Amino acid sequence: MSDLTLIIGNKNYSSWSLRPWFWMKHLGIEFKEIRIPLFTEQTNAQLEKYYSNYKVPVLLDKEFIVWDSLAILEYLSEKFPLLRGLPDDQEDRAMVRSVCAEMHSSFSAMRAELPMNCRKSFSGISLSPEAEEDIARITAIWRYFRRRYEQKGPWLFGDFTIADAMFAPVVIRFKGYNIALNEIEQEYVEQVLSQNAMIEWCHAGKQESEIIAMDEINEQ
Repeated sequence: MSDLTLIIGNKNYSSWSLRPWFWMKHLGIEFKEIRIPLFTEQTNAQLEKYYSNYKVPVLLDKEFIVWDSLAILEYLSEKFPLLRGLPDDQEDRAMVRSVCAEMHSSFSAMRAELPMNCRKSFSGISLSPEAEEDIARITAIWRYFRRRYEQKGPWLFGDFTIADAMFAPVVIRFKGYNIALNEIEQEYVEQVLSQNAMIEWCHAGKQESEIIAMDEINEQ
């Protein structure tokens, strides 16, 4: 039995939860999963003991608690160094951290206007200039690193790293809202979505019955 437990939110909506879940599942790390539906009368009481400011995800390693998706991914990369969540090369490692940090702190317009929703599938959404700029920046990152590392493998940095886990929710957004992509970015989207762990997550998200109104938008 694994000593790791991952506390997550709704699979249909919780983009932050997806990141460490995808990384762990894809790499075959054993863990127990606790799902706490968000924005219910019980949510805060259920999360209070984890010291995460009532947010998910939270990782438990026996009694040790780590919260925040990027911190969890960094912790797991150190705990399982042979899985190479961070590259061996110092410069490559710095670039992975750079794009992870940017994904963690930026793209607020895109997040707000394209909330992650595994059930969504439509086209014709109207986006603000700020959201369009966010999308342009994300796709530029994908193009740059796929071209740079294409000889090493199909992921952003050739091998699967925590950067791919950080961008996994964006992949679901771009697919569900039918965001127009060039060939390189579209290939990356299909690469991520074809993985068994992503298929499992999206299927589970679609089966959930909870509705979080703020993350439900209508086609315009």
